[in-house]
Amino acid sequence: MASSDAYLRRVVDRQMAAKLRSIPVVLVEGARGCGKTTTSRRFAASEALFDVDEAARAHAAHGTLPLLEGPHPMLLDEWPIVPGLWDRVRRASDRLGQPGRFILSASAQPTDYIIAHSGAGRMGRIRMRPMSLSESGASTGTVSLARLFDHGVDAAACRVGPVHAPAAVDELRNVIEWLLRGGWPLTRAMTPPDAQEYARDYLEICRADVTKASGVRHEPRSVRRLLASLGRNSACEAAASTLASDMGEQQQGAVARQTVRAYLDALESVFVYEPQPAWSARLLSRTPLRSAPKHHLVDPSLAAAAVGASEASLFNDRTALGLLFESMVIRDVRVYAGACRASVFHYRDKTGLEVDVVVERDDGKWIALEVKLGTPDSVDAAARSLLALKDKVDTARAGAPASLSVVTSTGQPYLRDDGVGVVPITSLGP
Repeated sequence: MASSDAYLRRVVDRQMAAKLRSIPVVLVEGARGCGKTTTSRRFAASEALFDVDEAARAHAAHGTLPLLEGPHPMLLDEWPIVPGLWDRVRRASDRLGQPGRFILSASAQPTDYIIAHSGAGRMGRIRMRPMSLSESGASTGTVSLARLFDHGVDAAACRVGPVHAPAAVDELRNVIEWLLRGGWPLTRAMTPPDAQEYARDYLEICRADVTKASGVRHEPRSVRRLLASLGRNSACEAAASTLASDMGEQQQGAVARQTVRAYLDALESVFVYEPQPAWSARLLSRTPLRSAPKHHLVDPSLAAAAVGASEASLFNDRTALGLLFESMVIRDVRVYAGACRASVFHYRDKTGLEVDVVVERDDGKWIALEVKLGTPDSVDAAARSLLALKDKVDTARAGAPASLSVVTSTGQPYLRDDGVGVVPITSLGP
């Protein structure tokens, strides 16, 4: 395994090691620039970087890349560039008959390889996202998402009671800086304005990636307007027609909705857009549930860049900041949830009850989180929503929530008298 003193440990490191011990091919997927290649190279004994190595790409295309010889694990970076490579990897892994033979990294999801060959029994998938605050070094990680499933916000994490001190203003400014900086390894040490310049350029490149990944010609200005609309509608459930109207689409009705959905599918295929699905709750009553997903770009820095936000504008516009902060929390929770085999949803029913985050583990255990910037009144309202959801769920079928918590931007973790935890994002970890 390669090593580097500069390597920033990632939450997926343990997942990678475990899959290499158990399955022949590990597929690492995620947005361009999130660190897939760096992490994959750390676990690889040999490599072929197809987006930069023309000779390796030619060998792979002609079937002369020495897949069987290794050494293994062999990293095949940006492997979808080479048509037919999956078939050759599949056959090589069958012949080798051992786990940990290949690491396949990709910044775009191929459209046909899973349909043709599912990879069942041969392939395990890992989703990488931009760095969470705990990976960037901006969170202590004292409140573990995994432990919330078993212990809630326990005494070990709660060393002080609720704090609403003037220092919270400085903490909020720090959180805004990390939001604008984003979870990109390249921007970790940048100033927020420089990081936002990176994010704006990222969005421009992303427009070309959309066409390349989908194979469909897209209007670049329309994709850019959609990205801006998604930035404005971060953490919201805006319908395709609303997004189309917000984009200023000239087309109307079903045509406009179809165009927006095609663009969303393309952005999702390059891992830039990641909707947050609604939770299929088992309720005591027959209250109708909303099924629309919430919109999120993969990193809040992209949403901020798409709408031209700055440190000053976000500090002075708490509504806009609240939505982007929620998207930041979702990014981090998704990173942590991946380490404990859990999925991230939201809840909303037709009575108006909303809960920002429901994290459900593959064994059915679940926790619920509300996201607030952190004023006392907003925390109280969030706690009431969480307790209302607890009362609505049929615990005989779904089980009681393992924990209920409000995720805030500032302060220290503490446990309220009603049993709801309060956890600043700078204390949350895997």
